[in-house]
Amino acid sequence: MTAPGSPSQPLPEHLRQQLTEWRRHLHQHPEISFQEHATAAFLRAELEKMPGLEVSQLTPTSVLAVLKGEAGPGRTVLLRADIDALPIDEENTFEFRSQNAGAMHACGHDGHAAILLTAARILSEARAELSGEVRFIFQHAEETPPGGAEELVFSTPLMDGVDLVLGLHLLSFYPAGVVAVRPGMFMASPDSFQLTIRGRGGHGGMPEQAVDPVAIGAQVVTNLQYVVSRAVSPFEPLVVSVTQFHAGTADNVIPDTAQLAATVRVFSPEMRERAPQLLERVIAGICAAHGAEYEFEYLYAYRPVVNTDWVAQEVRDLAREVVGEGRVVEAGMWAAGEDFSAYLQKAPGCFFAVGSGSAEADSEWPHHHPRFTLDESALETGVQMMVAAAQHFTRPR
Repeated sequence: MTAPGSPSQPLPEHLRQQLTEWRRHLHQHPEISFQEHATAAFLRAELEKMPGLEVSQLTPTSVLAVLKGEAGPGRTVLLRADIDALPIDEENTFEFRSQNAGAMHACGHDGHAAILLTAARILSEARAELSGEVRFIFQHAEETPPGGAEELVFSTPLMDGVDLVLGLHLLSFYPAGVVAVRPGMFMASPDSFQLTIRGRGGHGGMPEQAVDPVAIGAQVVTNLQYVVSRAVSPFEPLVVSVTQFHAGTADNVIPDTAQLAATVRVFSPEMRERAPQLLERVIAGICAAHGAEYEFEYLYAYRPVVNTDWVAQEVRDLAREVVGEGRVVEAGMWAAGEDFSAYLQKAPGCFFAVGSGSAEADSEWPHHHPRFTLDESALETGVQMMVAAAQHFTRPR
């Protein structure tokens, strides 16, 4: 295939300009999870202008476009972009900053959607040379568990007949245009727990008459780290961070209860199954030792993202052709969560990263920060990777 945007040539200027315009429009009009109605309408309108695409909506705020290649039979490949924004007030001052108070594309989803729109345009115009089928899913609600992917994968026919799934994430901590790929474990499950410790309140000056949930909670916070350092192999990543501790109303009153909340990050399905029991064992022991009761609720969010080894290897080989050997790196394990993991329950696939950080573009701010933005040169790399991957993986084997 010799479509514009293939690995052997850069995007022509009119496509590069369109890509930037799409991204800026989306950035200017963010919508948070499950409220992406205007975003979905915009995406659908743009997709319906492209030849050969069958456009539909499987949910009220996600959009699916299906492209059937005309060069013969091949595999069915799903390409995914998330489209929701975060409930953040933007602090950037550029012209296309968010116009919607309390909403901001602070994680790059505006770029992901613009990349996939552009890839859809390129591939649709070159469908005569494409084998198999490409499905473009513009997915809602990635930022809010249980996530839009869960709904699409398990409650719609989206994955019926899909042979392989691919997605990318723009990451500000890699230089713009770098492609980072990792076989196997890549991203963590962002699970959490809520804990209530029930003691017996009393006077702060007479602690012997009370069962102090604050002191007990402090021991819980400290001792949970022994699960990480002593109950789990040092070669098995596990992060337990207690991020909330609420108790008491006055400085001379021991309260009846203390509420704690924590995030628990693991990379393997096996460790995810063990973690709740390991944590509750410590909590139960400490509470029993001090005569307190507790309520423990473990909340499962997204599964870990575990890339299929052979798919990741082929994506890495493609990246070397697209951007050159010097701009391809082994991605590190990333303890953020991603509902792309739902797609991997139904088909082999790979979730990879494209760097979007540069000092010149002031785009090295961390994700979910009110100053987050993209080096827009990274968008072209994303398009080239998606087009190359669609061409490569739809070919019959």
